Amino acid sequence: MLIEPGKLLAAVNNPDDLKKLDQTQLVQLCDELRTFIIDNVSVYGGHFGASLGVVELTVALHYVFNTPQDQLVWDVGHQAYGHKILTGRRDVFHTNRMYKGISGFPKIKESEYDAFGVGHSSTSISAALGMAVASKYKGSEDRQHIAVIGDGAMTGGLAFEAMNHAGVSNSNLLIILNDNCMSIDPNVGALKDYLTDITTSHTYNKMKDEVWNILGRISKFGPNAREIISKVENSIKSFLLSQSNMFESLNLRYFGPVDGHDVNHLVSVLDDLKDIKGPKILHCVTRKGKGYGPAETGNQTTWHAPGKFDKVTGEIRKKTYDSPQPPKYQDVFGHTLVELAEKNEKIIGITPAMPSGSSLNIMMKAMPDRAFDVGIAEQHAVTFSAGLATQGLIPFCNIYSSFMQRGYDQVIHDVCIQDLPVNFCLDRAGFAGADGPTHHGAYDIAYMRCIPNMIVSSPMNEAELRNLLYTSQLPRDGKAFTIRYPRGQGVMPQWKTPMEEIKVGTGRKIKGGEEVAILTLGHVGNYAVEACKNLETKGLNPAHYDMRFVKPLDEKLLHEVFTRYKKIITVEDGCLMGGFGSAVVEYMADNNYSAQIKRLGIPDEIVEHGEQIELQRECGFDPEGIEKAVIEMTEQILAKS
Repeated sequence: MLIEPGKLLAAVNNPDDLKKLDQTQLVQLCDELRTFIIDNVSVYGGHFGASLGVVELTVALHYVFNTPQDQLVWDVGHQAYGHKILTGRRDVFHTNRMYKGISGFPKIKESEYDAFGVGHSSTSISAALGMAVASKYKGSEDRQHIAVIGDGAMTGGLAFEAMNHAGVSNSNLLIILNDNCMSIDPNVGALKDYLTDITTSHTYNKMKDEVWNILGRISKFGPNAREIISKVENSIKSFLLSQSNMFESLNLRYFGPVDGHDVNHLVSVLDDLKDIKGPKILHCVTRKGKGYGPAETGNQTTWHAPGKFDKVTGEIRKKTYDSPQPPKYQDVFGHTLVELAEKNEKIIGITPAMPSGSSLNIMMKAMPDRAFDVGIAEQHAVTFSAGLATQGLIPFCNIYSSFMQRGYDQVIHDVCIQDLPVNFCLDRAGFAGADGPTHHGAYDIAYMRCIPNMIVSSPMNEAELRNLLYTSQLPRDGKAFTIRYPRGQGVMPQWKTPMEEIKVGTGRKIKGGEEVAILTLGHVGNYAVEACKNLETKGLNPAHYDMRFVKPLDEKLLHEVFTRYKKIITVEDGCLMGGFGSAVVEYMADNNYSAQIKRLGIPDEIVEHGEQIELQRECGFDPEGIEKAVIEMTEQILAKS
């Protein structure tokens, strides 16, 4: 079902068409754009609240600036749906986040209007500053460079590093702070409180408006007038606010706060800011989910990406089942951690801004003094955990696999070099699905197993996850402990099993067999079980081993495998380069074994977005892919005999 755009939106195929509209028509266009987003996401799913919150800002930016000549960088990209629709992708927007469809995030290869590909937070200012410096170097200083960043992403260290540099760069950079007090979950930390102080200071805002009005009237009297008024404005800011303006102290000219839902005022302000050279920041106050009642007044975390819903009633459509379904792995983690923490007072939970996504919110509700959301700050989350570990506490640092990449130096420098027993629970390991390559947890096996003083494990099901969590909180001498698990459901409706210790570095034989052995790591072991059942109907009987640990490997089990089988298939939902299969090949070489090994996993290429099973099928490690690999190996054996 294709969604029909409104009359004005139907005529806008690119920003040049947008500029043909009279400014008085922009309010109607914003209404049509918002309706188009609501209609599409309600039917096809996707991110929601963030894009509704910046409809007016998006229209104003493309109306005022000459994109793509002027370069616009969105931070994270959850909020860029309106941008995509206005820049030539309206008629294919229904394919958003679908397999082989357009990306849910800005992407350089998808459109010239996507100046920089994004997906992780806090990158926009650095990227836009690099572009601005390049333009200055190339003599194109009339080119505009705009970074749109949310107040949640602003807490990321990279954003502060970029602002610190921007303040001394004298480059033509405009930072737009989209302040809605939310990232995915509500924002935390001192910056949130600081921005609240600015936006709620009625005296400051009243006098700020008066100063801006005076500036507009006096500027015609000469170039010095603007400088004089600027000094007066800065003095007022410092006098009225409880502390000096943080952004001004970084040498960024601060403007705002302004109403981010007044499109005509935004056009006026942006038009003025075009003529002000150097680095500057515009503070826009918006509301996530603006224009759709349930998203505005309801649980904004839920409405960040609600899935399909009834746009009239606001009822989110959920699948119904005739029988109990397995839980999500993240929920098994959340409930099990509380269960363990009730018996072990040393356990502390940490997450960087993903309490609902990781289900640490379960512990935050049950034990608010023992679970911490540290904001979008993965580096800090890791080193904070290391500090806790030095004092004898047991930190469980829960981070998405792809986000852990942002704290990698801290894993090495602050945890493993010091041999501290920090537990890393990596959610979204393997393919993340529709979020695509910026969120795929493709690399954690390879990047974790190469570090000394690190244990790396992955459970095949919910019971194994509970056992690994139980094992990781038992006393041990040093060594970090990584437990990786995928997005989505497990396989056990009755998942709350008794917990028991797993000896570190031990796997298990799922079934014996003949000629071919399948070695799996993690949830994909269930695919091997399915493949083996199908192969039995074809008269084939491969063995199956669930290795559980990629570091340390179960060498006793591998000795059995290489002694009995000359055809071996490894299966993992991680990158083949340096991953689990590579570890098995290394073991074979180091111990003078000889076998034919077929490695199944994520190839050495960027895999795009789609449903998890679609991407696993594309890469050949879904149940059919495993079955095919066994048949091919068996045919080779038969051909030789």
